[in-house]
Amino acid sequence: MATEFSKQKLREMGDELARALRVLQEKGPSQIQFWFIALAIGVAAGFASLLFRKGIEGLQAWAYGTAHVGHLYGLTREISWYWVFLIPVIGGLIVGQILHRFTPDGRVRTVADVIEGAALMDGRVERREGIASAFASLITLGTGGSAGREGPVVHMAAVISTWVSDKLRADGITGRDLLGCAVAAAVSASFNAPIAGALFALEVVLRHFAVHAFAPIVIASVAGTVINRLAFGDVTEFTLPVSSALAFYVELPAFLILGLLCGLVAAVFMRAVFLGEDIASHIQGKYRIPRWLRPAIAGAMLGGLALGFPHIIGVGYETTSAALTGQLLMWEAVLFAVLKVVAVVITMAGRMGGGIFSPSLMIGALTGLAFGWIATSIFPEVSGASSLYALAGMGAVAAAVLGAPISTTLIVFEMTGDWQTAIAVMVAVSMSTALGSRLVDRSFFLTQLERRNVHLAAGPQAYLLAMFRVAKLMREKDAENCPAEDDLWELVEQGVYVDGNATLETAMPLFERTGARFLPVVSLSGEDAPPELWGALMQVDALKAYNRALAATAAEEHS
Repeated sequence: MATEFSKQKLREMGDELARALRVLQEKGPSQIQFWFIALAIGVAAGFASLLFRKGIEGLQAWAYGTAHVGHLYGLTREISWYWVFLIPVIGGLIVGQILHRFTPDGRVRTVADVIEGAALMDGRVERREGIASAFASLITLGTGGSAGREGPVVHMAAVISTWVSDKLRADGITGRDLLGCAVAAAVSASFNAPIAGALFALEVVLRHFAVHAFAPIVIASVAGTVINRLAFGDVTEFTLPVSSALAFYVELPAFLILGLLCGLVAAVFMRAVFLGEDIASHIQGKYRIPRWLRPAIAGAMLGGLALGFPHIIGVGYETTSAALTGQLLMWEAVLFAVLKVVAVVITMAGRMGGGIFSPSLMIGALTGLAFGWIATSIFPEVSGASSLYALAGMGAVAAAVLGAPISTTLIVFEMTGDWQTAIAVMVAVSMSTALGSRLVDRSFFLTQLERRNVHLAAGPQAYLLAMFRVAKLMREKDAENCPAEDDLWELVEQGVYVDGNATLETAMPLFERTGARFLPVVSLSGEDAPPELWGALMQVDALKAYNRALAATAAEEHS
């Protein structure tokens, strides 16, 4: 009898949950409901980040004999040289198989794809490819790949929010807000940095600071931080020896110069990664190398490099910590920075997976330390500790790479717990971001998208055009309000027409160049086949759709 009663109650609860889900799908969540959904997403993203980190540590423990990323460099001196070489190769082979089987292009999904999803896909990302990318990045980082863990975690969180958005049938605004919640929780759980996590989601992914999105994103960010602190305690990622302070305000010009140097270093770093990808793709195509073998070749190069310089293995937090505490000499800092750039280029060009943020922290800390040794030796009487320059350099390079001066500055503070050096870090970050953003398309992620012909760097006035397919806006050739078919064919013969599968990104420049009021819409089936006339795209229809999209974007950003 009790069992029947329990079954009845469970059925009633299931029916209530189903009805609640239908209401959410049909009417959308209310503000209070949305906050609870944000909390749930924050908890889920926090646990995903935690499991990813634990997964890396577990794989490292099995492969190298230590679960602590900080011990990895020291332990590579104790294991056999052939294992140092072979472990990244084996990892690359596994990564290659995963990406070959589960992604159409053999490419790892990154933060750039999350930014694209927020702008062009109503806050959604690819789910199947995203899960495969997470496993590939986990294996890469656990077997010696030189990259960061934050990028994969951000995309994992985006997969979670995509699943929720699809279940709720969320519109674009709600989908983007849920995506922001997931990203904020993932970043805060990775760095134990709730303030920076929330601002990273707004500054980098959503790329606006709308008030309506702020509360749920903060709730999710705090949830992610709580998950981190339950597992690791309320500790910072890096521990500085003493609280740093500027020796004198006359030292500030040195941080201006450091910021400019870091902007150049960041630009060289980013361009080296892109050049490496181009060279690797060229070699792969020229010699017809199977795409599943590309990560293994990169793993062999990393293994060979690690035989002489094991500092390049893994995320690199041990070397970053050594730079922040001033334990490296100037020549060591310069050498390790150059080697880290080479190792990251190999990892990224080999499509092994992982993120760019942690390497930029390491390269920045090493650059700052090397600069600090020079600055403090030239003006010892007015200079602070060289480690202060390492802290400022860490934030400056990372900010220029991410194109996120606000959230990166806060991440540096929250990762180190040193809030007394705010002036020095902010000065360096502002200069590096100003210079670095002019040497690439604003940031590493936006430049990645630009290389795929996704133009987000110029803002919504540019990328919104790519959201409208010509075929959906055209007037069919048999419609009463469509121009005469003879007039359309006359323009086709003059070479003035647009493919029905194109977007307004192609059509609007054609309107401007020709001065036409309408464009024939055709289907191009082949080089020798004649075009098939579908209808006409009116300039007034295109402008109306574009203006509505601009108005909706402005309303969302200022709501």
